[in-house]
Amino acid sequence: MKKVKINIEGMHCASCAANIERSLRKVPGVKEANVSLVGKKCFVEVDERVPEEELKKAVARAGYKTLSIEG
Repeated sequence: MKKVKINIEGMHCASCAANIERSLRKVPGVKEANVSLVGKKCFVEVDERVPEEELKKAVARAGYKTLSIEG
């Protein structure tokens, strides 16, 4: 498992954060996802084999834009 930080654009409320968390948790290999609305970041614990592109797709499915992924 590795921990990554995703910088996200477009969140406005707690519901936005919950939607992103729910979408990321549906990705096979994601163990945990915690969104910081104030920081506009998401901290994800994910299997090493999951490509970053899958995380970006999950954020996009929730209706938001990934600015960067670190970690």
